[in-house]
Amino acid sequence: MDEVAQVNGLRMHYRREGDGPLVVLLHGWPQTSHCWRHVLPDLARDHTVIAPDLRGYGRTDKARDGYDKRTMASDVSVLIETLGFSGAAVVGHDRGARVAHRWALDRPDQVERLAVLDVVPMRAMWQRMDDKIGAAYWHMLFHLQPDLPERLVGNDVAGYLGHFFEKWTVNRHGLDAEAVAEYVRAFSAPGALRAGFDDYRASVSHDAALDDADFDAGLRVHMPVLALWGGAGLLNSLPALEIWREYATDVRGGPIPECGHFLPEERPAEVLAELRAFLA
Repeated sequence: MDEVAQVNGLRMHYRREGDGPLVVLLHGWPQTSHCWRHVLPDLARDHTVIAPDLRGYGRTDKARDGYDKRTMASDVSVLIETLGFSGAAVVGHDRGARVAHRWALDRPDQVERLAVLDVVPMRAMWQRMDDKIGAAYWHMLFHLQPDLPERLVGNDVAGYLGHFFEKWTVNRHGLDAEAVAEYVRAFSAPGALRAGFDDYRASVSHDAALDDADFDAGLRVHMPVLALWGGAGLLNSLPALEIWREYATDVRGGPIPECGHFLPEERPAEVLAELRAFLA
């Protein structure tokens, strides 16, 4: 069921299904809550599942600011409180995993379990940035630039997003045509490209200093953490579990075989099996 709530001064769209303990699913870029369509119904058999469009994404308002992860995490925190929940298991993919990680740091009383899909902490990425990582994750650096990405991408949204859906999937498939059309539609809306790029820009302008300060102060995640990534994806070249264990005290996980970046769409059955074992 699609619903809208007033959250932190913006209208936040979310999908809600099921009944039981709460699971929150947070999407990444360049996607929306639609990315959970293969996972959400199964989890909803015995959980309440909420999948919002994050600030600036999908059918949620394209705010002019607030793309730091603390504010984006607060959006989701306030959403579940508004809906009457005090805590949740949180699953984040890509940018959504960065929001989920910050939520777990800021509100450990709310985040009961944390699953992070195809990311390591952004701080670790900046520390390891070299020619190899820069070449593989060039888009992050491009998205940081003011105004230029909107100008260049705005002339061919389908072509730009299609590059990632092709290059970041195994055998150049994994996302069906309907899903690609939905994401192109979403990012063609007024303000959508700017909001998505502002999510990345906040990584430098706001998030990096807070991440460093928290790490240096000894702040870590202490709830159980599940880290999954695509076995054929870019992240498989990094020691992902070892990195996460620098930031959390209880980490398990591993690669999903024959999978690229878009885990919930490329390998939903395998992701569901991992999540169900983790949530049990």
